[in-house]
Amino acid sequence: MMGKIAMMNRRMVVGGLAAALVMPGAAMAAISAGQAEILIGKVVSDINSIINSGQSEAKMISRFEGVFKQYADTKFIALAALGVDGRSASSGQKSAFIKAFTGYIANRYGSRFREFEGGKIEVVSTQQVKSRFEVLTKTKLAGQSPFDVIFIVSAKNGKFIDMHVEGISIVKSERKEIGAMLDKRKGDLDVLIRDLAKF
Repeated sequence: MMGKIAMMNRRMVVGGLAAALVMPGAAMAAISAGQAEILIGKVVSDINSIINSGQSEAKMISRFEGVFKQYADTKFIALAALGVDGRSASSGQKSAFIKAFTGYIANRYGSRFREFEGGKIEVVSTQQVKSRFEVLTKTKLAGQSPFDVIFIVSAKNGKFIDMHVEGISIVKSERKEIGAMLDKRKGDLDVLIRDLAKF
């Protein structure tokens, strides 16, 4: 039972990191493995700072949302999480979903940071796989054995596109979560958007 709880906790905090890791700016040139590694190192440093800041939960969530907005390709992450359910969505609905999903992610994962006080994430290595970079990191949480997390960065634009923790894709996990939430609302995207905005 403790093992399952630990795994869930890992996925929650790492999911938060997944939402945050992306290169800032709209038009970015193709990047190298070294640049991808430096990128992840900088954002991981920001996340480590939040985790160990000792600030209130509300402040930590606010800081995390700031990191998410600054570094994340929120459009890509949100629409990837929406998946096939977004094919029939209007441009207005997509924009509203992206905005609501951004706040939802910040609260969903940012609120868990206090549980990982004393933890630390370190970049280990980077390798290129086709048009992507896999940046390997070691995550160390207080009272738990260290575990590996792989950040997937696009070599074309330097943006984060996924993260794998213990073999689980965070983007795919969020897609299942959003799909289940939409099913509960009988496929009504507008209702889902409204409810996500409440988080």
